[in-house]
Amino acid sequence: MKKKINYILGVTLVEILIGIVISTVMMAAMFTSYNIVNSTYSQVTDTAKISRAGRDTVGMIMRDVRMAGYKYFGDNIETNPAEHIPIKITKHSLSNPCDTLEVVYGGYKSDGNDPPTFTYTRYKVTYKCIEDDRVDKEDPDGKTLYETYKLKKLQKAKHIWTGSGWGNDPDNDGNNETYDFATLVEYVEDLIFIPIDEDGKIINPPPTNTVNSDKIYSIKIVDILFAVRSKNAFYRKDDNRSKNALTEDARAIGKNRRDKFLRDTILVSAHARNLGLQ
Repeated sequence: MKKKINYILGVTLVEILIGIVISTVMMAAMFTSYNIVNSTYSQVTDTAKISRAGRDTVGMIMRDVRMAGYKYFGDNIETNPAEHIPIKITKHSLSNPCDTLEVVYGGYKSDGNDPPTFTYTRYKVTYKCIEDDRVDKEDPDGKTLYETYKLKKLQKAKHIWTGSGWGNDPDNDGNNETYDFATLVEYVEDLIFIPIDEDGKIINPPPTNTVNSDKIYSIKIVDILFAVRSKNAFYRKDDNRSKNALTEDARAIGKNRRDKFLRDTILVSAHARNLGLQ
């Protein structure tokens, strides 16, 4: 007759330690994989955000440039040579962080009666940058984003001609198409406008009623360069990732700066199709 042997089942301390080590390695690998995927997703999302913001903004500017100088048939508003310049570009300066663009074109509004009575109007759309005065959280001295990175915010406004000037109170002018300056895009690096004539030559300086006034209606194309930066660090290492800025080397995007941010520049040519109607 065989003896019955009772075995005590269990694991040794060495086996427990080996299991813990294997589990730790697996969890570390999973965590590393998650971080890589999450980082890649964030990068793709940031790239899409700044690209979409830039392209949407440039598309908006192009539509306004195409409207420059437009008038409805029968428009009887007297033209003011100083104020009704179809395309006016003011180059950047100490008080003007980016180039400023002003576009003037005609419109009309209805009195709401039946049948309606229409009156002609004149609109001015303005794109300008202002310094970003938000405090930079990454700066130990608590400087603003503009002081640290020279970042700007792009703003847009639409005003109506009152007969003697541009209305300065769009909220109460009785016209639902006008509005005061509102921020379109943040983390802006630069915005550049270059007027070009029918021969493909740059008009420099841009025409106004006092400078190059004979070329006010000679602008056929406006080259637009819009540069935006990612909100958060994008790359792992600091590096100089500067980009050219059309004709001015001093305005190269990210020049002489080493950081981890992604910069996107969009360059398009907008055709001023209505200036020849003047």
